[in-house]
Amino acid sequence: MPTGVALRDPRQQLFDAAGRVLVRDGASELTSRAVTTEAGVAKGVLHRYFADFDAFLTELVLERIAQVKMQAAALRDVAGTGTVAGNLTNALMTGFDPVGVAVVVLVIARDELRTRLRAAGTARFPLVGEVTAMVAEYLTAERDLGRIAADADVDVLAPTVIGAAHLQFTEHEDDPAKSEAVRKVVTAVLAGAVR
Repeated sequence: MPTGVALRDPRQQLFDAAGRVLVRDGASELTSRAVTTEAGVAKGVLHRYFADFDAFLTELVLERIAQVKMQAAALRDVAGTGTVAGNLTNALMTGFDPVGVAVVVLVIARDELRTRLRAAGTARFPLVGEVTAMVAEYLTAERDLGRIAADADVDVLAPTVIGAAHLQFTEHEDDPAKSEAVRKVVTAVLAGAVR
């Protein structure tokens, strides 16, 4: 007789549960028990798919990074259409959704996680570095199309956009950033470069 209910995609179910715990309770409350309780599964399920909790967290962040890389390709594809500020605002609203912001806090809070992520080949500041690279690639594409000044330093503009926009997402703990506020920041940062 079966003893449990088959999980459709246990890894994704655990990742989704971790995202909910991170957003609701914060990085300090994210434990394997909190994740499995939130997912509605036995604690052993997490350890069936991951060597330990840090391995789980590493895969969680790597999945977010993979999403950023897919988003980067989509953002490059819209270069030359719409407005530069509008395209970047849309990308940032997706990249820094509440789970994304919570994952950044998690990466900052856990030394072992950063060590494992760097060993896996991530940016020096995992997730934030990949989002910054996405913005730099997009700005380069727009510069190549003449919509950004030819002498614009995208390696300075990209982290400036990320830093300024990220503050919009972290300053509103109980009220997520509004796209208009993010657009205003992006427009201000790029004011001297957009043609």
